[in-house]
Amino acid sequence: MDVAAILARYDAEIRADPPAEAGVERVWADGVLRTIGAYNFIGWWAFGPERAAEIAAREAAFFAGREVEWKVFSHDGPPGLEAALAAAGWTGLEVETFVVFDMDQGMPLVDPVAGVTVREVSDRAGFADFLAVNAAANNRPARQSVEELETTVDDPRLSYFVAYAEGRPVASGGLELPSSRAFAGLYSGGAVPDYRGRGAYRALVAARAAEARRRGRRFLTVDARETSRPILERLGFTVLARTTPSTYGRAFNADQPRPTV
Repeated sequence: MDVAAILARYDAEIRADPPAEAGVERVWADGVLRTIGAYNFIGWWAFGPERAAEIAAREAAFFAGREVEWKVFSHDGPPGLEAALAAAGWTGLEVETFVVFDMDQGMPLVDPVAGVTVREVSDRAGFADFLAVNAAANNRPARQSVEELETTVDDPRLSYFVAYAEGRPVASGGLELPSSRAFAGLYSGGAVPDYRGRGAYRALVAARAAEARRRGRRFLTVDARETSRPILERLGFTVLARTTPSTYGRAFNADQPRPTV
């Protein structure tokens, strides 16, 4: 796998030229590509180190009173950007590992998991199961509601999956499919505490990979926490970079797909 080439393609297709998306607009503002609207996000920019402090403070002031995330990849410049963000009041979140799987080389190596069935959910009961697992997996109330998920039913970019064991929801995860791009993103995957290590998470990865391939995507990407990174690497995912999200205002909603743009 040519890691550098795939990372450059991801930058070009997803970050520098983000696909159109309902509810947000993309605006270039003196060196920064802003996503503004249903969520606020900065994922691409072009300025030198001499402007890092100025722009970090300027963007904080522009988004004052709103939630916004700025995501920095380990290969990004300019030098000193993360320090400038911190000095301007941005809060760094958990560092994650950005991994990829090239489905042109096959599919994630997941053995069938006895007693576990994965379903794509799109109704009220399924969304309730999705959020119940999410809450249990993260040991906190879900930050979305069933009603909010119901508004996405007709959105072709988003799909939701739940793994069941003996009729009980034990794991869940989302799939993001940016339009007209080669990449699909896995997000918000997790299992309830008493079902971890029993294959439900791996089964979810396999089900979402199959759907992404069916929908014509080549690459699967994940911003992986340290709890999931080893599992994904064993399934054949390759590390591309580290990512550090920084927020200004209230922390970004972790139950929603993390912006890739």
